[in-house]
Amino acid sequence: MKTKYLIIGNSAGGIGAAEAIREVDKEGIITIVGEEPYPAYSRPLISKFVSGEHTPETMGIRSASFYENNQIDVVLGHKAYKMDTAAKTVTLDDGTEIGYARLLLATGGKPIVPKMEGMGKAGIFNFINLADAKKVEEYLPNVRRAVVIGGGLIGISATEALVKRGVKVTVVEMKSYPLNTILDEPAGRIAEYAIKKYGVNMMTGRTVAKILGEDRVTGVVYDDGHEMVCDMVVVAVGVFPRVELAQGAGITVNRGIVVDNHMMTSVPDVYACGDASEAFDYVYGAGRLSPVWPNAYIGGRVAGYNMAGLPTRYRGGTAMNSLNYFGLEMATAGMASPPSPEGYEVLVKKSEDTYRKLVINAEDKLVGMIFLGDIDKAGVYFGLMRDRIQVTAFKKKLLAEDFGLALLPKEVIEERLTGATAGRVKVGEA
Repeated sequence: MKTKYLIIGNSAGGIGAAEAIREVDKEGIITIVGEEPYPAYSRPLISKFVSGEHTPETMGIRSASFYENNQIDVVLGHKAYKMDTAAKTVTLDDGTEIGYARLLLATGGKPIVPKMEGMGKAGIFNFINLADAKKVEEYLPNVRRAVVIGGGLIGISATEALVKRGVKVTVVEMKSYPLNTILDEPAGRIAEYAIKKYGVNMMTGRTVAKILGEDRVTGVVYDDGHEMVCDMVVVAVGVFPRVELAQGAGITVNRGIVVDNHMMTSVPDVYACGDASEAFDYVYGAGRLSPVWPNAYIGGRVAGYNMAGLPTRYRGGTAMNSLNYFGLEMATAGMASPPSPEGYEVLVKKSEDTYRKLVINAEDKLVGMIFLGDIDKAGVYFGLMRDRIQVTAFKKKLLAEDFGLALLPKEVIEERLTGATAGRVKVGEA
């Protein structure tokens, strides 16, 4: 089997790449290989499936006719397990060998599973994809109490879904407050309070050492020896980038697959994007893992343009999230806290029900933001961060209640409206 464009991964990055390729090349054969048996869907919505707010049909990120309309050959329910970059072939788990001219690795991440005694019982689940969510949903009739291991984005998402289904949940988080990868401690405490108001038991500074039960879960033992009764354990510690395919082919891998500003790996004609890749992060000025949906899609589009012969640079991304957990709206991007006091300025404004924080570097550019409660204007601040705008002229006004585009200097407004910001590299720009 041969194809011109082979995409391994049927999620945001892979779909973005296929769409970009089709904009440039209307005829070249595109083949997408997806390990899951489902058409492309929104993974952030799996919690809404468990809570009953979405069905698999309403989770799709493209219409049912997307593949046919774009003349895409799709192979679902099969895993790519070996690639030969010299022969330009990829072998699937059923022995099928696919030859390619250009290849994209949009392989995503796999769950981190900490070492715990008692794994392998019924009632223990990951929470990464729709298959996991379906298993959780099917098991819920047996569940009154659940323990969620991990208080990050995945863990809190799973917790909210279970609470909506009437389950009493305990979250076990190793750090001192939840959502610590995107929030600083004051914001984390606000989030913890919001979560607890819904009856969630929050165990911080703890880990699970053992899962109890014979054939199915009956409880857990914490690292301090304390036992808790439960019927379900959801392991939601985080994800590792899936880099095995790249490593096996001799492609350069750090924490993720290393890519240049065209999303190409160390091997010509092989590209990578999404959770598996280390792409340029404009906040840190270096390649970093950034496992968020928008960056995967944009990175996929950049890769797709380059695969189809349209030179395109990735202008960079950074960690960003806009969320609503347990009634608390949150918008975060970049650094939650500066790595050191030197060279950074931190602006904070708090009220009874809101928290706003900005991190500014030595060049007077925004490199981090946390908004809780009132996030209506978060997009304005993120735009300043994304476009690397110096805030010197209006720094004192940044956290004013009436801050917005109208308070920006005229030249900045013109740059924002025209997209002509100096130093900004746009998708489609060679």
